[in-house]
Amino acid sequence: MKTILFNGKVYVEREKFVEAVLIEDGIIKEIGTNEEILENTGIDERIDCKGNTVIPGLNDSHMHILSFGERMYQVKINDCKTIDEMIERCRDFIKKYPDRVKNGLHSQGWNQDLFVDSDRMPTRFDLDKISTEIPVILERVCCHVLSANTKAIEMLGLDKDSKQFNSGTFEIGEDGYPNGIFTENACSYVKEIIPRFSVEEREKMFLEASKYAIEHGITSIQSNDIGTIVLDSQTYFNMFHKIYDENKGLVRYRHQVSFNSPKDFKEFIENGEYKNGQYKNNSFLSLGPVKIFKDGGIGARTALMRDEYNDDPGNKGFEWLSAEEMDEYCKLAKEANIQMATHAIGDDAIEKTINSYEKAFIDGENKLRHTLIHCQITDKELLKRIANLGILVSYQPIFLDYELHIVDKRCGSELASTSYAFKTLDDLGGKIAYGTDAPVEDCNPFPNIYCAVTRKDSKGYPEGGFYPNECVDIYTAIDAYTEGSAYMEFMEDKKGRIKPGQLADMVVLDKDIFTCDPMEIRNILPLMTMIDGNVVYRKEI
Repeated sequence: MKTILFNGKVYVEREKFVEAVLIEDGIIKEIGTNEEILENTGIDERIDCKGNTVIPGLNDSHMHILSFGERMYQVKINDCKTIDEMIERCRDFIKKYPDRVKNGLHSQGWNQDLFVDSDRMPTRFDLDKISTEIPVILERVCCHVLSANTKAIEMLGLDKDSKQFNSGTFEIGEDGYPNGIFTENACSYVKEIIPRFSVEEREKMFLEASKYAIEHGITSIQSNDIGTIVLDSQTYFNMFHKIYDENKGLVRYRHQVSFNSPKDFKEFIENGEYKNGQYKNNSFLSLGPVKIFKDGGIGARTALMRDEYNDDPGNKGFEWLSAEEMDEYCKLAKEANIQMATHAIGDDAIEKTINSYEKAFIDGENKLRHTLIHCQITDKELLKRIANLGILVSYQPIFLDYELHIVDKRCGSELASTSYAFKTLDDLGGKIAYGTDAPVEDCNPFPNIYCAVTRKDSKGYPEGGFYPNECVDIYTAIDAYTEGSAYMEFMEDKKGRIKPGQLADMVVLDKDIFTCDPMEIRNILPLMTMIDGNVVYRKEI
């Protein structure tokens, strides 16, 4: 099938645009002026872009789409201004959707730093006001901390004599009993209390979340779903195979796979999906890196820091994996030729992850394209080392929407000034991709791009931007979200640019993202999304 897009402002590369694109069987064949492209014959469809801007399909380099789909079915608590407001919303949700909560209420999104009356985390005593009859589990926005009610704690079998979990903790209240606040891997045990959705329900959620993604210009996702929210990994690998074998998948999907230990990783290499998985050479479904956690998050003060938190003396954060465990993961990955992607936010976590990566380089180079996910708190020397070693970074600029309000307080202004260093790392030649970490943030890419370009929150604060020397220009942001993310999945020769030979994944925008007021970028919406040369979403152009 032959298709032409014409009368567009089609982005090719920095400061270079064309008017029209010829597509044949899902591949870009030719780009040029309207006159050059429209003279082709045998065209099946001509799409008039009416002067609108066209960019490559956006590629979210790190998210959790199954969790994002699940969140669409949960009570919304991410914008609650008080604990009491959150309690009231949850009560109302239980009354309105009794069938959804018959086994328990689970949601995610609260943030104690946004509460106007107190900055404390909710405890079991707060959640008991929602219900004492069913378990109630409410995760912090970052998913590194959660609150549970007394019913949930009882179902876990915890009391004042209970031992702490491995790689995670629960807080003890003044009465000597768990107070309902759990951190890091302890959260995984709590969430097991509420029965999981069925495979059929997960499939429906995935397809609905995928629909939302393409409506917002996302054509590829690199998603960490297997091994995180599901225990029976093979069941969900099979679910994805079924979806894509039946041609129901709407977006290009690349697995980022988590394991509980190097032992589990080795088992999957020798006997699991990394050995037995069948992936067609069509780029719609692929098996990507092992994804592990080195630390927690800044908001929860669990990111692993070299120095103690300014606003929490004595606390340097939480280390998920020891150096020995990290080294073992890297050794196994090297032997099996598998990429690694590590959640590392604090400066100590980043440094230790780099150390483990470097030990397992092939011929002294990062040939497997090991990646730092988030990579937020850095000094200048860390940034130089990342760039010099060719270690990739998956940044989430949208995190600044909230964290620009707390990072000075958490880390001090000197370290904050060299953190979220999007421009410095790019100037050093670093390999950068963008993502949203949805459902931690919405997967809509345009607020993410807005934060990269302006370094302001959604209300335009602060004037001039947060350490504005780290603002990037719009070309850099678009390239990170397209070519940069494609590089992270070894597909830069197949997608990420609107050039001959590349996959025909494109988005037509309702505003010119290259010339509009930067404040307007966050509100941009696609008029059309194309994947593999097929229009998968269209509004009136």
